[in-house]
This record gives sequence, structure tokens and C-alpha cells, in this order.
Amino acid sequence: MDKEYTPDKLPAIIKEIKKQKGKYNCVIGVSGGCDSSYLLHLAVKEWGLRPLAVNVDNNWDTKIAKSNLKKVTSKLGVDVISYVTDEAEFNDIARTFIQASIPEVDGHSDLALAHFWHKACKDNGIKYFLIGHSFRTEGMFPIGWFYFDGRYIQDVYGKPFKTFPNLTFWKFIRNLFDGVKQIRPIWYLDYDKAKVKKFLEKEYGWEWYGGHHYENKYTRFHHWYNQVKFGIDQRVVEYSAMIRAGLISKAEAVKEIEKPNKLPKEIYKELKQRLGLTDEDFEEIMYAFPKSHRDFKTYKPYFKLLKPFFWVMLKLKRIPYSFYKKYC
Repeated sequence: MDKEYTPDKLPAIIKEIKKQKGKYNCVIGVSGGCDSSYLLHLAVKEWGLRPLAVNVDNNWDTKIAKSNLKKVTSKLGVDVISYVTDEAEFNDIARTFIQASIPEVDGHSDLALAHFWHKACKDNGIKYFLIGHSFRTEGMFPIGWFYFDGRYIQDVYGKPFKTFPNLTFWKFIRNLFDGVKQIRPIWYLDYDKAKVKKFLEKEYGWEWYGGHHYENKYTRFHHWYNQVKFGIDQRVVEYSAMIRAGLISKAEAVKEIEKPNKLPKEIYKELKQRLGLTDEDFEEIMYAFPKSHRDFKTYKPYFKLLKPFFWVMLKLKRIPYSFYKKYC
């Protein structure tokens, strides 16, 4: 995979994006996190692109994330669109997922991201969507750890969504023919996250929020929940990637992973209050028999049946490599 994504291939991709006419030539998903903030910097300062920044707010972002987003976009002079999900409905879905005893309790956030990112591209006539993900420092989850799609999310929830966006199979297929290409530019770079954080701090007054994806309080809960209930420590994937990239030694990684992955008391308290759960509810949830996507209806049989089609979509950059490997 490393041989396919090398720095010498990136200039041609940037050149292609610059051919897009209009006020913006790409959409970049931003959260105030490290990777998306740095990608925005590269797009404007290094590559001369005209990005439209898109933030999807599920009402659980930390103050640090919001501050980081404002600092970076303001200094770069980048326009921002923020899509805010309905707070009550998001929390109702979250509570249902947690009580269902499945690991994908944040899956509806990911579907909302995909929906609104695509909407921003379509509404503004933009053909390129850039994602700030780095497989060299974040890695990819092993197949079998997590799975989600629109049918799975709907089956777990058990009732129609009122305002929350879902992605049916055929809507997903139609979106692939809108011509929007998903590009992950950081995949082509020798990316050192530690150096990037220092750069952002110096250049933009950006602040670190304590851990991977900890810029969102609900996602931080999701990481803790999966380690405690399912034995899935997502830090293993991140540190394994960093070992392969030569950014950290195995001994250093083991030392970091041995540190307790604690959920701050204030987040636990807020989660209980906003989701309407008691300590007794949580104890029952944590001891409930684990379930997975195999216990619910999904679109996975369709993805596997159409594997040749999705291989073509992969080559056209309509879907990422990680999607193809996981779903097909």
C-alpha cells in the first residue's frame, strides 16, 4: 500500500484539483483536530487550493476543538459551513445503540459526516473532497472490529429518523455517480504527527486535546466503551501504524498502551445526564451480552455481490481503499 501512495504522485492530483472552476475547488472536512487542521494549512499555503471547510457538529465537540477550528480557518481566510445535527435525536440514537450492546455506538456520526460532506460538494458543484486521514499514523481497523451501514443503523434504532441523515444503499450508489472524488492527500506524505502538532501550535495557536479523536466528547466515550466492554483498544491500531512508519519504537508503544484509558468523570456525568442514563443503567449495559452487526440486518451482502463494481469505483477514486477492503 505504501508504494501506491508516494509523494511523487501528489503533484498530479493537486494539478487536477486546480482545474476545478468556481470560488472553491475542493471541500475539506474539518473538526479542529490535528490532521484536518494541517490538511487545511497544506491546501491553502502549500498547494494554492481554494477549499471550502465543512464541519459537522453533533453537539459533542469540545471547546478546544471549536477554538482550534476558528483559529485555523480565520488565519487562513477559509469559508466554513457548519451542519448541526438535531441534538435530541442524535442522543436518542446514541442511547439506543449503547443499550443494544453493539460496538458501533458512534456509527451514526460517521454516516452524518458522509452525508453532509457529500451534500456540501453537490450543493456547491465541487468534484473533490479531501479527507485528513493518515494510514501511516492512524492505521486501519482490522476487519471485524467495526462495521456500519445505513441498514444496520436503521435496524438497530428500530424506528424512522425524523431529521437525522441516513444513507440507504441506493442513495449511496447514486452518490457515486455524482462525480465527487474522495482524496486523502496525507496518505501520499511522510507524515509525522508529533511535528505537525508543534507546527500548528506555533503557527496558529492550536491546542492538543489529549488523544486521537478526543476533540469530540462522545467519540472519546466511544473509545473507552469499546475497550472496557469489547476489549477493543483503538490505540493499538494507531501505535502499530506509527511503529511501521518508524515514528515510535515498539517498547515506547507498549509503554503508552499500558497507560489506563480512563474516561474523565465530567464526560461520564454529562453523558448520563444528556442520554438519560443512570449508574445502574450503565452497569447493566456493560454486563449485557455483546452483539455485533451479524445480529442485525445490513447491506453487506449487496456490497460483496457488487465487488467488481466497487473495484471500478476505487480506481476512479469514488471510494477509499479502506472502504473496499472492509465492505467488499
